[in-house]
Amino acid sequence: MKRKLTGALIFGTVLFFVFLIGNDWPTGAQVAVSTGVRIQILSATISPERRVVVTFRLTDDRGMPLDRTGVRTEGRVEINVILARINRGDRQYTAYTTRTQTGAVLGTVTQAWVDTGGTFVDSPDGTVVYTSGTILPQNYDPTVTHTVGISAVRDLTAALGKRFVANATFDFIPAGGEVSPIRDVVTTAACNQCHDQLQAHGGRYVTVKTCVLCHHPQTADPDTGNTVDFKVMIHKIHRGRDLPSVRAGTPYRIIGFMGRVFDFSTVGFPQDIRNCTTCHAAGATQADNHLTQPSRATCGSCHDNVNFATGEGHLGIIQRDDTRCGRCHQPTSGEEFDLSVAGAHTIPFKSRQLPGVVFEIVGVSDTAPGRTPTVLFTIRDRSGRPIAPSAMTRLALVLGGPTTDYAWWVSEDARGAIGPDAEGNYRYTFRTPLPTDARGTYVVGIEGYRNITLNPGPAAPGDPANTVRDAGDNVVKYFTVTDAQPVARRQIVDLRNCLKCHDSLRTHGSNRNNNIEHCVICHNPTGTDEARRPADRMPPESIDFKLLIHKIHRGEHLEREYTVYNFARQPVPFNEVRFPASLKNCQLCHTPGTQLLPVRATLATITPRGFQNPTPPTSTACVSCHDSLSAEAHAFVNTSGTVETCGVCHGEGKAFAVSKLHALLVGEIR
Repeated sequence: MKRKLTGALIFGTVLFFVFLIGNDWPTGAQVAVSTGVRIQILSATISPERRVVVTFRLTDDRGMPLDRTGVRTEGRVEINVILARINRGDRQYTAYTTRTQTGAVLGTVTQAWVDTGGTFVDSPDGTVVYTSGTILPQNYDPTVTHTVGISAVRDLTAALGKRFVANATFDFIPAGGEVSPIRDVVTTAACNQCHDQLQAHGGRYVTVKTCVLCHHPQTADPDTGNTVDFKVMIHKIHRGRDLPSVRAGTPYRIIGFMGRVFDFSTVGFPQDIRNCTTCHAAGATQADNHLTQPSRATCGSCHDNVNFATGEGHLGIIQRDDTRCGRCHQPTSGEEFDLSVAGAHTIPFKSRQLPGVVFEIVGVSDTAPGRTPTVLFTIRDRSGRPIAPSAMTRLALVLGGPTTDYAWWVSEDARGAIGPDAEGNYRYTFRTPLPTDARGTYVVGIEGYRNITLNPGPAAPGDPANTVRDAGDNVVKYFTVTDAQPVARRQIVDLRNCLKCHDSLRTHGSNRNNNIEHCVICHNPTGTDEARRPADRMPPESIDFKLLIHKIHRGEHLEREYTVYNFARQPVPFNEVRFPASLKNCQLCHTPGTQLLPVRATLATITPRGFQNPTPPTSTACVSCHDSLSAEAHAFVNTSGTVETCGVCHGEGKAFAVSKLHALLVGEIR
C-alpha cells in the first residue's frame, strides 16, 4: 500500500510539472537557440504628450519572432533609441535625446545620446511598442524631417558565447507628407568595403545612418575640445598619422566612454587619401556632397593647418562663413590639379596626362635546366602605341621557380632587349642560367615604369613632385622546364579583395603593381631582409609572403616586434598597423577555402627570428598571426621531424577546425 501511495505521488508530481511546463513555461521549440537579430521599424508618431511612439518588430535570422525580454526566446535584446530631426535650413541632424558631460577643455557640454526612461509594450509576435521618455519641446516643428534610430543587441553569451546586433532607422514628418530633406552622404556598404562590418561603441552601432543621428555639430568631446561631428571626425580618423597637425606633433584623440582614450594618430589610410570616392561612393543620395558642399569644417578636417579666421595656409584669404567656398572650389572644371574640388584631389599616378604602360609577355623559349631563357615581350601605352624598352626609366624581367613553392629567383635589366621584330616584339635573353637541377614549371614576370612630368602637376612648375612614375601592372607567364604543361603557382589571395581596401597595390616605388603572382616570386619561403639589414640589427627577418602579409595585417595585435628593412636600408615597423575589420575573417583576403587545412604550401620558411628555423609551412601560416611564444611552441611540439600534425586537431571536421575557430556569423559583434 505504501509503495502504491509513493508511486502515485511521484506520478502526480510529474503530471503537475508537465502541466506547468505546458501552460506557463516556453516549449522546447520556443527556447531552441537561433542566431542573429533583425529589427524592422513599422511606424513612428508623436503622441499628444509630445512623446515619440515607435512600433518595431524583432526577429531572428530565420525570421522567427524574438522576445525582447529573453523569456520566451533565448537571449535578452537590449534596445537603445535615438530621436533626432533636421531643422529647417540645416543639412545635418540635431538630437532630441541628449545628455550633459563635463571635461577639462570645454567645461559642460550637451551631447546627443540615447533615450532614457522610455516604456515597452511587448507582443508575442515580436512586435514592440516603445514610448519615449524624452518629451519633445513645445515649439518642436512637426513639418521637418524626424528620424528614429534603434540599436538592438541580442545577448547569446550564455548559449553561444556571442552577441548579435542590428540597427534600423525610420524617417517621418509628424505633420505628414513626403520626407525631405534626408541625410545620406555615405553608405554603410562603402564603409564595409574595408571594415567588413562597421561596428562602434561596443558593437552597438553598425550603420552610417544610425551614426549620424548623434555624430553631428551638436556633439563635442569636452575633454579634448574636438568635435565628433561625423564629417570632421571621420576625415580626421582616416587621415590619421598624415594630418598636418599630427605631423607637427599634436596627436588626434577622442576621449570616449568611461574615460577611454582613442588615439588615431597612428592610423594609416590604406590608399591615397585624395581618393574621396572610396567613401563617397555611388549609392548614397548625396554622394557628391564632397564636390558640391565645400565648407570650412569639412575641408579643414583634413587640411587642419589652415586657419580660415586669419587666412593662414589659405593664401591669406579669410573665410568667416561657408557661403563663398564654392566660388573658387567649384565641383569640377574638367582640369587636373586646379582649385576645383575634383581637380585639387587628382591622384598623380591616375592623371589623364599619363599615357600608361601595358606589358605583354608573348613567349619564353630555351627553358631546359641550365639554359638561359629568352623572353619575347611587348610594351605599349593605353592607346596601343609601342614603347621601346630603351625608353623606359626602369625595366626588369624576373625569373623564378619552381611554382610548387618558389625557392630561386633572379632579376635583370631588360632595357637592352633586341627589337622590334615584324610583330613589334622585343627579345631578351637572360644572362643568368636556370639551375641545373631545375624541375617542373618556372615563371617570368615583367616590371617597370617611365618618368613623366605632369603639366599642370600637383606642385609649382619645375618642382620634382610633378614627375610621376607611369608604371605598368605586372604580368607573369609560366613556362615548362620539365613538366609536360605549365603548372601555375597556387592562388591563395584574390587581388580584387586587396583592392577593396588598397584601391591600387603599388609597392617598391611603383615597380610591383596589382599582381600577387608577381609578388610571391621574391616573397618566397627563402626570402629575408638580410641584404638590407645593418649588421648590428641581425638576425634578419623573413619576408615570405604568407608570413609578411599576415603579420602586417595583424599589426598592433602582434605580441612580438615585426620590422622589415626596405631597399633604402630603412626600418619599416608594422606593429602600429590597424586592421579595419575582424582578423578572424580570413576570406576578406583569401579565396574560398584556401585558409583551411591542409595548406597547399610545401616548403619550410626561413625564419631566423622564429621559435624554430626553418618553420614548416602550416606552422608559418598560423604562427605569423598567432605569434606568442606559447603558440609557436604548440606548433613545434606537434611537428615530428618534417611532418606537421596540425590537421589532427585543426583539419576540417575536427574539434578545433580552422573554419570553427574563425567562424563569424552574420550580425555577430566582433
